[in-house]
Amino acid sequence: MTTTTPSAPVTARGPLAVRTITGEEHLAFVRSRRSASFLQTPAWGAVKAEWRRESVGWFAGSELVGAALVLYRQVPKVKRYLAYLPEGPVVDYADGDLEGWLRPLTTHLKGQGAFGIRIGPPVVVARWDAATVKEGVADPEVRRLGQLPPTERSAAGATVVSQLQELGWRKLEAEGGFAAGQPAFNFQVPLRTPEGEPRTEAEVLKGMNQLWRRNIKKADKAGVEVTTSVDDAALEAFHALYVHTAERDHFTPRPLSYFRTMRDALNAEEPDRFTFFLAHHEGDLVAATIAIRVGAHYWYSYGASSTAKREVRGSNAVQWAMVRAALAAGCDVYDLRGITETLDADDAHVGLIQFKVGTGGEAVEHVGEWDLPVNRLLYKAFDLYMSRR
Repeated sequence: MTTTTPSAPVTARGPLAVRTITGEEHLAFVRSRRSASFLQTPAWGAVKAEWRRESVGWFAGSELVGAALVLYRQVPKVKRYLAYLPEGPVVDYADGDLEGWLRPLTTHLKGQGAFGIRIGPPVVVARWDAATVKEGVADPEVRRLGQLPPTERSAAGATVVSQLQELGWRKLEAEGGFAAGQPAFNFQVPLRTPEGEPRTEAEVLKGMNQLWRRNIKKADKAGVEVTTSVDDAALEAFHALYVHTAERDHFTPRPLSYFRTMRDALNAEEPDRFTFFLAHHEGDLVAATIAIRVGAHYWYSYGASSTAKREVRGSNAVQWAMVRAALAAGCDVYDLRGITETLDADDAHVGLIQFKVGTGGEAVEHVGEWDLPVNRLLYKAFDLYMSRR
């Protein structure tokens, strides 16, 4: 009896080729999608100035069918690179032939001097609704989100994970080595019904918990006013409050120049991609955030709040203003970005998920980041170098 190795799924598109594309071609492809991460826009390469950048495209014949921003981090003293595709590439993961997408990418990046490749497919593995997460936080036996049965599992996500393992890619653990750190777990508020119809402001507000609704009303009654801007005054006001927040919460803030570059690069590509939201009470800035939109995906990217006047609930007011803006723009999802997996009431990080779960959204697990060591010796050396920095 003869056994044969199963072949990859047959697709109508045929074999793919990967080559460098222009920023204009890349942006046109992103614009054709309902959703793509802002980390996969051409402009993000300008934000990450310490990395060399390249836009690449997948071609079926002459048709551009996929795209990615590749960031290259050089090995010290050697012209070899880690090739990183944050929250990418932007390809069709549903066609079942992941090897058909990744093989030509690997060939291309090896030709560019890559000793290792890191990707972060934007593919969902599981979802937990707000009620499930809330129950998990309240249960002393539950310490991690993964201990709870998901509200929904994704067969497509499971297939991508399985194929990555079969192809020799390695799952990157958050605490390991030179982790670039894009979160596998995020919290999102769906802005459309399961049938695809847009939700109303009233429906989204009703889905929030009682504390959130009360705090939004409290902010309104106290006279908190939320405005939007992209000018330098807003940039400087945001950054001053952000530095104050960093000192209070014990994290290292990014410099003002980083946010200036981020604003300028993203808005040069699309005028309304990046926006500051500023919540004032009687002339005092009490909360400030950065919102980013690509297509129908709307992100809460950075936030800051004052230690004074916490009782006027500026943070709830500014979040509600961003949700309303996302609804007005016809978006599919309001994305509050990363959460840790912890549900342990004694863990300092649990407060973040408790704040976000009040929005009535859902915790979402993506497949995470995966590495392919192309040159194992250099890959290991670079891992060691980054872990010691």
